[in-house]
Amino acid sequence: MRAIVFKGAFIRKEGVTDEAITPGHLIELGGSNDVQKHSTSGGDAGRMFALENDLVGDAYDDAYGSDDTVQYGVFESGAEVYAILTTGQTITKGKFLASNGDGTLKLHDESVDTSGTTEDVFVEAIVAQAMEAVTTTSAVARIRVEVV
Repeated sequence: MRAIVFKGAFIRKEGVTDEAITPGHLIELGGSNDVQKHSTSGGDAGRMFALENDLVGDAYDDAYGSDDTVQYGVFESGAEVYAILTTGQTITKGKFLASNGDGTLKLHDESVDTSGTTEDVFVEAIVAQAMEAVTTTSAVARIRVEVV
């Protein structure tokens, strides 16, 4: 498999980035250009993942550089993509994943402690569900996920 999309519907878009982005990164609109890696750990996120630049023959491990035009997909629920899991994770199939704040995904923290204080509750924090078990230690790894 040399592509990010396993199956499912998405709309292909593009935007200029001001940082290195690897296909499979969760991205968002913003930064000093059009798109950047999703930057809020556990925060609300659109279902946007960087795609490989197959228009020039690049594979999913060929990163975009600063000021490159990034191909990305806005995915519908049920689509399956090859995302990037952050370090220090033990994920089992079926677990929900959220943004790690750097373009990678992490296990979604299900606990919300309001304790009588005003807390931000991110209703769109869950981005995907793991389709396989993956464990990372000191290096990131690819994980097959279903967009929710």
